[in-house]
Amino acid sequence: MRAITISSPGDPEVLQVTDEPTPDIAADEVLVRVHAAGVNRADLLQRRGFYDPPPGATTIPGLEISGTIVSLGADVTGWSVGDRVAALLSGGGYAEFVPVPAGQLLPVPDGFDLTEAAALPEVLSTVWSNIVGRGHVEAGEWLLVHGGGSGIGTAAIQIANHLGVKIVVTVGSERKAEFCRNLGADAVINYRDEDFVERVREICIHEDGTTGADVILDIIGAKYLERNIKALNTDGRLVIIGMQGGTKTEINLGWLMQPRKSVSATTLRARPKEQKIAIVAEVADRLWPGVINGDIRPIIHETVPLSEAARAHQMLEDGANIGKVLLIVDEEGDKG
Repeated sequence: MRAITISSPGDPEVLQVTDEPTPDIAADEVLVRVHAAGVNRADLLQRRGFYDPPPGATTIPGLEISGTIVSLGADVTGWSVGDRVAALLSGGGYAEFVPVPAGQLLPVPDGFDLTEAAALPEVLSTVWSNIVGRGHVEAGEWLLVHGGGSGIGTAAIQIANHLGVKIVVTVGSERKAEFCRNLGADAVINYRDEDFVERVREICIHEDGTTGADVILDIIGAKYLERNIKALNTDGRLVIIGMQGGTKTEINLGWLMQPRKSVSATTLRARPKEQKIAIVAEVADRLWPGVINGDIRPIIHETVPLSEAARAHQMLEDGANIGKVLLIVDEEGDKG
């Protein structure tokens, strides 16, 4: 099968199309012929040598795909050969075939575009597991999300609206700001022109007179840690899922203790399979109906042939994209 492999850590040009063995499947897995694969910042980190796959996972990048089941493991029930699916992966999406634990599949309904389905599993699972699973956000609370124009950000806006959560996002351009407002963000902050801490405290006002976000979903890391803590309301929860702004800094623990603020950090890829299956089940139950009825829709910046994976990575590094960049693996496949 054709696949994208990483010749050595480095710039996008190290991504190469190679011939690889078609993978075998375990008893609890299905083999999916990949139609499209989502490109995520975790893939960029892996390419640069900063984010190794979990033990036992393939080194082929790619954390989410859409496609069609071509074979079933001996213990798999509830799925059939020919079913159209989207899937959350630990790796392997940049290839013509990928094995997937059956519990990490989502059904792609008739009439839903199979290409667009590839934009959903990773972002929906990431946002859900962190703002709800770790941040415990509730309807009526304020959520701050950095990177509002990203795949994570555009998904978070729609999920917040779906849950009745008020959302403010940060962006780096007026083009992205306008898009996020139109998508449903309650407020947008241009971090290049405004201090997001001051603006959050002006925007996120609570009935008891306190100000600040109840939950923050952060992709920046060390660079924003102190400011994120200051932007939280009393009992606020900061969830860190990225390190674009570094990994090391210092904080005053007093900023956390008296106002009962909390900080947690996690990655989805490194979680045990059982946790991923549980998250996908929650997404299927709580968010997938919103996908089917159109309340939550995939935001696609551009689709790129698998052979041009390097160009897709460069798009994300340039930061001009709004929403997801997808690799088209099976250019002749069913597009729904």
